[in-house]
Amino acid sequence: MQKRKRLGDLLVESGLITQQQLDETLRLKKREQKLGDALVERGYINEQQLIEVLEFQLGIPHVSLYRYPIDETLTSLISKEFALRHVIIPIKKEGNALTIAMNDPMDIYTIDDIRLTTGFSINPVIAKKDDIMQSIYKYYDMKETFEENQGEEALAATGADAPAVRLVDQILTTGLQLRASDVHIDPQEDKILIRYRVDGKLKTERVISKNIFQSLIARIKIMANMNITESRLPQDGRIKQKVNTSTVDLRISILPTLHGEKVVIRVLDLSSVMKKLAQLDFNRVNLQRFIQLIEKPEGLILITGPTGAGKTSTLYAGLHHLNKDDVNIITIEDPIEYELEGINQVQVNPQIGLTFVKGLRSILRQDPNIIMIGEIRDQETADIAVRSALTGHLVLSTLHTNSALGAIPRLMEMGVEPYLVASSLSGVVGQRLVRKLCRDCKEAYEPSEMEKELFQKRGVTIEKLYKAKGCPLCRQTGYSGRMAVQEVLTVNEELKSMMLNHASFQNMKSYCAKNGMIFLADDGLLKVKHGLTSLEEVLSATVEG
Repeated sequence: MQKRKRLGDLLVESGLITQQQLDETLRLKKREQKLGDALVERGYINEQQLIEVLEFQLGIPHVSLYRYPIDETLTSLISKEFALRHVIIPIKKEGNALTIAMNDPMDIYTIDDIRLTTGFSINPVIAKKDDIMQSIYKYYDMKETFEENQGEEALAATGADAPAVRLVDQILTTGLQLRASDVHIDPQEDKILIRYRVDGKLKTERVISKNIFQSLIARIKIMANMNITESRLPQDGRIKQKVNTSTVDLRISILPTLHGEKVVIRVLDLSSVMKKLAQLDFNRVNLQRFIQLIEKPEGLILITGPTGAGKTSTLYAGLHHLNKDDVNIITIEDPIEYELEGINQVQVNPQIGLTFVKGLRSILRQDPNIIMIGEIRDQETADIAVRSALTGHLVLSTLHTNSALGAIPRLMEMGVEPYLVASSLSGVVGQRLVRKLCRDCKEAYEPSEMEKELFQKRGVTIEKLYKAKGCPLCRQTGYSGRMAVQEVLTVNEELKSMMLNHASFQNMKSYCAKNGMIFLADDGLLKVKHGLTSLEEVLSATVEG
């Protein structure tokens, strides 16, 4: 057998990365982190390119686990912990040969381990990390579901707590596996509904018997440090824990209803929110504009859009990008959604008089370089934000408006003087979330004349479009995951003088269009053209455009 090549050398030879990028990544990556993961994280390659190089250079086939008929009986050969730790899953057995899907087929130590413990010869195949993780949750949890169903009956008979503990763990694991943003536990007269909000849509996933309800609620209250004896008043709590390999922050809200206490769990998956700027779905032009804005030493930068448009994720990615040793970053939030390492975060608490305004005044005495304000809700906060931006601070915040340009009249309506808005505002990002088409079942179709005209109006030509179809993998919805569509407004001298001269909204919009601004609808249509989402999704999200 020929001498084993290392992954880094293969990628340099393929021309995908330079020797300099390889050396830099090897030097800076965490010790336990795999090289492939580190290169993807730094944006030098994407996971698909990594798979193609390994497939071509090593002759190891690549499989899409979404479509693969995995033999679930093989899960007994390898423990769930081992599978999660090494990102592998057994998928097929033929005679004495066991096929293992791996994220890193060059990990010869893991292959040897499996060969020794199972006694089979091992055939590695390559699969995407996400696909392997989802398959592990799916096939290993199938075994556990049976045990848990028995647990419900056992609980009714014995009143033991263990099944409730297991059931809560499983409800949370399923939520993560489905990438749900919220989990609803709804008591009905004679049953409990477990519903998950996935990609913005709520759907019932399972129905469980009412006799486990009290233990289930008690378990959740214990985990969230709530009062177990109180069942007539609403309660709020928070849990931070590891579910499988992910750290999740859970916000718990309990509300007394006619048939018992309804629980809503907001799932804040820390691994999915801490995105790098390159993972935020910005098109190339908008990404460069946004980076230029946040790398300025001073000025006010706003992220606008409705509730649930991913504004916080964009803000945090911006802060993550700016978080270096030589800057002092302080945030004031209500609530603090995610804990950020190396950043000073302040939680608003109106009951004791710690408002945005009071907190901001104190922050300014803490010698900050960068200030992040969770949201500008009133004139006082807006005033301090604007004045902080004028006194040499970089201020980032969010605002509820329909478009990036709409932030300008919104600040003025709040009572901020036009000359202050003009001199402090550096730029605004408008953002919406749309559902992504399922990559396994999306269907190409010939666009109608009306659709072609819609694209032509915005200077885009199209040959074909894609629509949602539905398959078992996307739960027949035709969509899987969400992505952002954005617009980035950079405030230049011309726009500043337009603000000072009270130019109309329409005039400013025409000026931006002439100046090459990519509006929400334009960005959305480009993403439709590339088959990432459907026209319906973009039209419903960017009616303004």
